[in-house]
Amino acid sequence: MLRKLALRFAITASLAAALILLPTGTLRFWPGWVFLGIFLGSSIAFTAYLFRHDPQLLERRMQNSESAREQKIFRMIWIPLWIVGITLPGFDYRFGWSRTIAGGVPVWLILLCQALLLCAFLIVNQVMQANTFASSTIQVEPGQKVISTGPYRIVRHPMYSGFVLLILATPLALGSYVALPVFALLIPLLVYRLINEEKTLRRELAGYADYCQRTRFRLVPFVY
Repeated sequence: MLRKLALRFAITASLAAALILLPTGTLRFWPGWVFLGIFLGSSIAFTAYLFRHDPQLLERRMQNSESAREQKIFRMIWIPLWIVGITLPGFDYRFGWSRTIAGGVPVWLILLCQALLLCAFLIVNQVMQANTFASSTIQVEPGQKVISTGPYRIVRHPMYSGFVLLILATPLALGSYVALPVFALLIPLLVYRLINEEKTLRRELAGYADYCQRTRFRLVPFVY
């Protein structure tokens, strides 16, 4: 598994660096370097934790093949949008679009959103510690139980809550107003996936419907 993990990390790191830094035409794009440090550092820390404490969940997180048609559609739209969104800040930095439109993203806001990114990754980590069945694909496995502890006491899909925070913080953490609308389009896509996942869980996971009655909010406390 170590060799597979190392290869996947090398590919992920190379792609992330290329998508964020190459469009800038320079190596002086400091928000991009900080973003990469947070993203890659968090990925290493979480992977090391799962490798030691929950290797079965690590295996689940490495599976990307969806069987449901709805989730295949989700991925077909999500991946291109994410790529466009993550490359736009580099071009924005290079050509000064945000500076022209609104004077640029202030440093304090960039730093705040980078801190929010770290919070988003910590939320995801808390979810994985609470739920060993937090797979990257939508499926109900033998022996799976409803989780109602930890962050699942607050909302039914806390990992998606972390993703929403990540989506909203990323463009500003990379110093771009221009990329905000693209990232905003990812949120309804995430809700689409969430609703489809709930249908599966209500149908196949014993006790999930009762859990939904006890925990009202899906994504954001007191909102949705």
